[in-house]
Amino acid sequence: MRVFGQERYRARFEWGLAGAEAVAAGAAFVAVVDVLSFTTALSVAVEHGVAVLPYPWRDDSAAEAAARHGAELAVGRSVAGPDEISLSPAAIRRVAAQRSIERLVLPSPNGSAISAHLAGGRADGSDGVTVVGVSLRNAAAAAVWVRERAAGRTVAVIAAGERWPDGSLRPAVEDLWGAGAFLDGFGDRSPEAEVAVAAYRSVSDRLPEALAEAGSGRELAAIGFGDDVVIAGEVGSTDVVPVLHEGWYRRAAPTGEKR
Repeated sequence: MRVFGQERYRARFEWGLAGAEAVAAGAAFVAVVDVLSFTTALSVAVEHGVAVLPYPWRDDSAAEAAARHGAELAVGRSVAGPDEISLSPAAIRRVAAQRSIERLVLPSPNGSAISAHLAGGRADGSDGVTVVGVSLRNAAAAAVWVRERAAGRTVAVIAAGERWPDGSLRPAVEDLWGAGAFLDGFGDRSPEAEVAVAAYRSVSDRLPEALAEAGSGRELAAIGFGDDVVIAGEVGSTDVVPVLHEGWYRRAAPTGEKR
């Protein structure tokens, strides 16, 4: 229904793939937020000069895509060896510091799946729509980069969320915070976007601690990936803005330069 599209507002916010389909219509920019862990992993990879192909699932087709593009395929976080890349930001940082990686196929059922869906439709930059990857590490820089180029046009922000065991969407508070951090400097916000900003402001002075206390952060720490939560909490640590172009996320031109 069009009533859920937030068409009256220039800064919009929604959850998941269905939310993206609802509010991205007519947007000039779409920001995808998946703090634990896709967009945090994406920011680390692009920081190291790696082009990232978002992929919905880790299956045979992902391996075929990696082979076709001469790219490395991220393996499962829990089975990755010391020299293998996974969705873990810590693993990407470690491996990328040891050897050169040009392209990475990065499967994830949430932020990556939403990005792949947008790339497969109209939001790959071919018709003026630009998709950016946003985490707490780069939310401020990404917001500046988008505002500089938006010139009053519509911006839609999509919090990826996580999944309950039955496959339904679990709204993840860390993605709400990341969306709010990005939206904080935008005017003409929808009520949904205002909620995200209010949530972010409520923890903005203690985000690393809040991440560690949140359900997703505790889950990762419990399975041995506490370092990923620490990296996700590196608030404002990078000016890298991953932009989706022809299906791949790559580092955007810095603020002040045109792409």
